[in-house]
Amino acid sequence: MKLTHTRLLVTHFVECVRFYRDVVNLEINWGTEDGNYVSYNTGNTILALFKRHLMAQAVGASDKPAHADCQDRVALIFEVDSVDETYRQLKAKGVQFVTEPTDRPDWGIRAAHFRDPDGNLIEVYTDL
Repeated sequence: MKLTHTRLLVTHFVECVRFYRDVVNLEINWGTEDGNYVSYNTGNTILALFKRHLMAQAVGASDKPAHADCQDRVALIFEVDSVDETYRQLKAKGVQFVTEPTDRPDWGIRAAHFRDPDGNLIEVYTDL
């Protein structure tokens, strides 16, 4: 088996498409914000967005709650050249960070965290 995609099942589809394209600066390789599915070039794997209710229909889960208060179930992790510079660039685009750039020696990285418009946790990091 080979991991090819990380697919976020989102309710705020258009906002998330724009966030990953315009704020995070990922290049769309398939789909448009007017559709139901978009994927982005991210290196060795693909980040994709899909409307949550359509996946729920496809797997027979439409009757389950779409939202629940819980701890994060997924985090997208992006390696960057400089956490501090990425932090500054994203803050200038209006991103609200959950953590500021912080050395995490026990993880071996310097990292900062923020969320996309659907609440998915994102980490940017640089090796220490």
